[in-house]
Amino acid sequence: MNTRDALLSALKDELSSGKPRIEALQRIARAIGQSGGHRWVGLYDVNHVRGVVTNLVWDGAGAPAYPEFPIAKGLTGKAVAAGKTVNVGNVAAAPHYLTTLGSTKSEIIVPILDAQRSVVVGTIDVESESLNAFSPETQNLLEECAEAIRPLWVRAKGSPSSRAPHPGRNPSS
Repeated sequence: MNTRDALLSALKDELSSGKPRIEALQRIARAIGQSGGHRWVGLYDVNHVRGVVTNLVWDGAGAPAYPEFPIAKGLTGKAVAAGKTVNVGNVAAAPHYLTTLGSTKSEIIVPILDAQRSVVVGTIDVESESLNAFSPETQNLLEECAEAIRPLWVRAKGSPSSRAPHPGRNPSS
């Protein structure tokens, strides 16, 4: 089994494990980090009603500098606004970058969409000490991971009242 298939299989196992959400997410963050040799992986919740992004779990060098921040801030804010992955090869050149760890040189933020795929409800944040660390293949794999773990957000969000439609998408499409 190749690395991609092994990772996606591990994520599916966590989804069906019956473990509490945070425990499953912690194991998922670790699996994503280990599969790609990533030094830091964080999984975040996006709350449109409160207007904040909140770290749920991380695996790596330490807690994020911003465990909760306004929804429009940072590279995460760009990913939430666009509903698309933000892959920055050199964070020093990115005006929206919020420093999580001082030695980060590149970062990728992958949105996790709701059941209708119209609202960003979470993100996968992966950081590296190397410039241009996230190839198109890595980005594709992380996007597959976001899709695979989406049920952990869809179940947790439950009520549509906790979500706001994505500004650039039609919720009915």
